[in-house]
Amino acid sequence: MFVLDHPYTLDAADNVPHRRSFTAAVADAAIRGARLAGHEIDLVDLAADGFDPVMSREDLVAWRLKSVVDPVVADYQRRLLAADHVVFAFPVWWEAMPAATKGFLDRVLTKGVVFEEVAGAKGNPFRNLMPRLGGVTVLSIMTTPDAAYRWWFRDPLTKIMFKGTFGKIGVKNLRWVNYAAITEKTPEQRERMLRETEARFAALRPVGRQERQPARV
Repeated sequence: MFVLDHPYTLDAADNVPHRRSFTAAVADAAIRGARLAGHEIDLVDLAADGFDPVMSREDLVAWRLKSVVDPVVADYQRRLLAADHVVFAFPVWWEAMPAATKGFLDRVLTKGVVFEEVAGAKGNPFRNLMPRLGGVTVLSIMTTPDAAYRWWFRDPLTKIMFKGTFGKIGVKNLRWVNYAAITEKTPEQRERMLRETEARFAALRPVGRQERQPARV
């Protein structure tokens, strides 16, 4: 499952002035590479889908009852439960993910559907209900220099996505690929980053039980 969050959608992958997005270009390169490796891609383009990130009163009532009322959220959950790996791609705004990605975490990761709370558990009280999911990869694009983001801001992105969400649920194999200080990069450097992204995903191979069939990304 590949979750893209950018207002321009995946259509902005082409290098057309005033209509281009490096986030979309990174996502497109990753998808090309994964397909070369034989992976099946399930693309969730949040902007193209018109996904509403806001948790409504009705959503929260349903969440507490371990159900959903939004058919878009139910569809995302069905696809998430079928995924072997989830890749998120988004720009970093004010040192965190955009609203649609945060809304995906809030609304799609429903208690009783993708995880459950274990009463009386010692330590982490959460249990993963996504047995197929082998890992999560985050592709973040930012203008902040990498060192400043990691050491001055203390990488809030991974604390939210990994430590505070998927790691807490119990998902293993969490990877972060950061495209930092992107506005300082030359066109040649950006092209090299896209080639490296495609090669990174083209090198991924299904493992274990997945060797007999393409993994669902």
